[in-house]
Amino acid sequence: MDLLRSLPIGLYLEQPETWLHRIDPRVKLAWLMTFLIAPLLANPVWRLALVGLLMLITLSAAIPLRVWRKQMGWLILLCSLIFAIACIAPDGLAVESQPRTPQFCSEPVENPAECPLELPQPTSYRYTYVDRPGFLFIPQITITRRSLDIAVRVSTLFFTLIYSTNLYLLTTAPEEITAGLEDLMKPLRWFKLPVSEIALTLTLSLRFIPLVLEEIQNLVRSIRTRAIDWKKLGLRRSFKLWLVVAEKLLENLLLRSEQIATAMDVRGFTSPNEHKVQWHHLKLRWRDWLALAVLIPFWFARWSFGGMA
Repeated sequence: MDLLRSLPIGLYLEQPETWLHRIDPRVKLAWLMTFLIAPLLANPVWRLALVGLLMLITLSAAIPLRVWRKQMGWLILLCSLIFAIACIAPDGLAVESQPRTPQFCSEPVENPAECPLELPQPTSYRYTYVDRPGFLFIPQITITRRSLDIAVRVSTLFFTLIYSTNLYLLTTAPEEITAGLEDLMKPLRWFKLPVSEIALTLTLSLRFIPLVLEEIQNLVRSIRTRAIDWKKLGLRRSFKLWLVVAEKLLENLLLRSEQIATAMDVRGFTSPNEHKVQWHHLKLRWRDWLALAVLIPFWFARWSFGGMA
């Protein structure tokens, strides 16, 4: 079990370097915010188009199959389960669909609903797509137009929000992310906000994530090598053991933090403004301007065709 290699979410892909890696992080951040905002108040067709666009970007970037198969596979499975549950769940409308009946009959009857004459439907519109009664342990399955619409909206929203963020982290180094955010937050210095300190804190946080995974991995391996019989321990003693493991994990993480602080102190690091380390020199190139220009027709199509009816 290697968490640093098997965990599919939130890892940076160093090799191979795709065209997404060469895009400026500020431009990729603008596209990320676009994918996060565009599904809001959009119709189901537009949401499905965003899912297809994300898949097309992944395939065009030639990201290795071993990478995006883990990421997209679990996410597609989760969204499929959400879609299935939302389809068969109640749609929230207490409306019963009934066939059209005339208000008069050729012969007078006591109950107009018992009139044998019915008007044919002028169109092929159906509110209920599937209505299967329950049998034994199988509950009744009803799929309506509204429940299907809700299922498409929720499942595509989950996929778009999670996968677009994951694709951004997959093709952008942590130092590029913090450098881009620091450059975009420069106007906040007029309000006396510590922009450099915020960027440094974000950089250290992103670099600290692999250390956390490494400590968890080492503790899990140490428990597995001891071949503990959890059935004999029982629930209470197992809980106490996991509390000891959690305490050891917290102790190791605090020790790692102290070592990082000591290393920065020994090197004379006092503040980010006086000891500024520039990992990446941000400069917009032709491919970045092209990616920004594509945003204009994208949002034009969003407001023209993607709005709710």
